[in-house]
Amino acid sequence: MTEVAIAPSFNRAATKHRAVAGRKLRSSLGWAFCGICFLLVAAPLIDIILLVLVRGFSALSVDLLTQVTQGVSGGLLNAIEGTIVLSIGALIIGVPIGVGAGVYLSEFGDGRFGQTVRFLADVLTGVPSIVLGYFSYVTMVIWLGWQFSVLAASITLAIMILPYMAKMTELVLRQIPIPMREAAYALGAGDRKVVLRVLLPVALPGILTAVLLSLAISVGETAPLIYTAGWSNYLWDGKLVRSPIGYLTYVIWSFINQPFASAHALAFAAALLVMMTVLAINLAARAILRVRGG
Repeated sequence: MTEVAIAPSFNRAATKHRAVAGRKLRSSLGWAFCGICFLLVAAPLIDIILLVLVRGFSALSVDLLTQVTQGVSGGLLNAIEGTIVLSIGALIIGVPIGVGAGVYLSEFGDGRFGQTVRFLADVLTGVPSIVLGYFSYVTMVIWLGWQFSVLAASITLAIMILPYMAKMTELVLRQIPIPMREAAYALGAGDRKVVLRVLLPVALPGILTAVLLSLAISVGETAPLIYTAGWSNYLWDGKLVRSPIGYLTYVIWSFINQPFASAHALAFAAALLVMMTVLAINLAARAILRVRGG
């Protein structure tokens, strides 16, 4: 009787042990598969970053930062200046409109018009940048006769960052407690004072984060600028229309295909500057969010 009672218990223990061993094996295989997938994604990224760092730093020099481009050699001063001008122009045009749209969607956008604006913002977010560039080329460069210009490029970049500014501003404002609005209205403040003196000061860190992320987007764009800004080996002459301008991403896109060592050096140096700029912007955005959270 004892042997008959022990046998089923032993069989159940053995079955449980095999089940646990099977789960451990499947778990190990799953983690191994995840690790392999991570390496497949991370290895090319690390390789690109290391290549840009090594080749970019080796190409950096004082002359590169203080001289303009001369054909496929020289420096990147004109491209650096052009990138700054285009980014600032995009922010000047896009930030007020984007913040205003976000305020409207947050405070007054519960109706059908607000839903339509949100839908259009989502659609605009998914439009490829080269399509926006071609649209701007047809409308501003050709139809309006602006030719390659700072204004056409800045407007195109502003259109790109508009949905991000609007959606992030709306998200930040909706996180502000309703009683804060009610208290302001109870004190006799109107809609304008509530927005300008209560909501926007509280939401300022989040809006600054949105501005920085929009700046990172504008710094790293190439496709729309090819159709709107063109390229120039010279410094910006101050004209808004009928005057092309240089920018860093054009150097990366164009010069890397040239069969000259000097062109490759400029391309890697430009890639390093863009990468470090975007990294610095993202770190600044995270720092602002951390301070806001504290």
